[in-house]
Amino acid sequence: MIIKNGIIYCDDGEFRKSDIEVRNGIITAIGENITDSAAEVIYAEGDYIIPGFVDIHSHGAMGADFSDGTPEAVQTIAKYYLSNGITSYLGTTMSLPQNQLIDICKTYNPFINVEHTDQAVFRGIHLEGPYFSQERRGAQNPAYLVDPDIDMFTKMYETSGDTVRIIAIAPELNGATEFIEAVSKICVASLAHSAAGYDTAKHGFSHGANHVTHLFNGMNPFNHREPGIMGAALDCGAYIEIIADGIHVHPAALRTVFKAFNEDKICLISDSIRACGLTDGQYELGGQTITVTGKTAMIDSNALAGSVTCLADCMRNVVDFGIPLPKAVKAATINPARSVGLDKEVGSLTIGKRADILILNQELDLKQTIFNGKQIN
Repeated sequence: MIIKNGIIYCDDGEFRKSDIEVRNGIITAIGENITDSAAEVIYAEGDYIIPGFVDIHSHGAMGADFSDGTPEAVQTIAKYYLSNGITSYLGTTMSLPQNQLIDICKTYNPFINVEHTDQAVFRGIHLEGPYFSQERRGAQNPAYLVDPDIDMFTKMYETSGDTVRIIAIAPELNGATEFIEAVSKICVASLAHSAAGYDTAKHGFSHGANHVTHLFNGMNPFNHREPGIMGAALDCGAYIEIIADGIHVHPAALRTVFKAFNEDKICLISDSIRACGLTDGQYELGGQTITVTGKTAMIDSNALAGSVTCLADCMRNVVDFGIPLPKAVKAATINPARSVGLDKEVGSLTIGKRADILILNQELDLKQTIFNGKQIN
């Protein structure tokens, strides 16, 4: 397969008109005037060619949630993702009882990195909780929040087949330092749902954490006398997630993040819930009832409860908010892939990498998906 004359997002973060060749599911050449009389040709004059989106923080879509712990949930969510250009993802849980989380990890173990032609690839598990602050729990169920427990985490990790890629934690909790030191050796430790100030957050980063879960949300606000997790993340060079649904973070705050943080460390996420792709109404999240109205999902305490926006629309929103397209693409592809160690295979259009490729028109609508080297729509 050869994609001709597209505007390709290159490894250096710039767009250039070029061709891209794919053989046996792998990108084999990028350059001008690539020819092969036997190859299928896709003409993409005037279209943007970008990597498949990588969502490292999503709970569900189309009525299904990863916390359901069923094969059917994975299939429903992964089909929806792929239809929107998300080609790789981490399945994200909520704070739940220990036995339930272990069962979820066991159920999903056989699905990790398994290929289906109509489903995005499930790359691993993101455990969002249960090691969180009551004060900044947001939509996490207070009944299930506990202090860090390395034995409990080890059971989840081993039951998952060593496929947990992120564990989120509030660094001020009892035992958090020792927990972060231990788990950061085998997966990403992310600061989240925390009332920690700058010093405590920086302490967490110095002991192995290198990631922040949905910046601004579930934490104390940045303040000139107490810069909190955001200030510590800036100083320590951590990866940061941000929900760009236009609800969780004001566009002006998002623009500030892109100006303040290293553009290689910003990861767009959807934080989507089972209501994503569906209509307004009441849904379940982590054992609690949520109400969806328009683009806003809330629990009874009036806390935001995830988003109903997929990652593809988050990327488009970022561009609408004034961020240059190359930076927006980077934040939805290679940055999240790199943050969880998937960048050797996916996240960029690089010779030798898997051919997960999106063709977008000038309005950034998805025209064509090349998934593992094959056209799927």
